[in-house]
Amino acid sequence: MNVMEERISKIEGIISQMNERLNHIGNEVTSLRSEISDTRNSLKSEITSLRSEISDTRNSLRSEISGVRNWMFGILIPMWVTIIIAVIFR
Repeated sequence: MNVMEERISKIEGIISQMNERLNHIGNEVTSLRSEISDTRNSLKSEITSLRSEISDTRNSLRSEISGVRNWMFGILIPMWVTIIIAVIFR
C-alpha cells in the first residue's frame, strides 16, 4: 500500500507542476494578446496619420501644379500674341 501512496503522491506532484506550467503559459498568451492589441491600435493610428499626411501632400502638389500651369499660360499666351503681331505688322 505504501508503494501505491508514493506513486499517487508522485503523480499529484507532476500534475501540480503541469498545472503551474499551464497557468504560466496561459498568462504569457494573455500578455501576448494584449501586446498584439496595443500594437494593432498603434498601427491603426499611424496608418491614419500617414493617410492624412499623404492627403495633405497631394493637395499641396495639386495647388502647386495649378499655380505653375497658370504661370505657364500667363507667359506663353502673351508671347504668342507678341510673335503673331510682329509677323502681321512686318
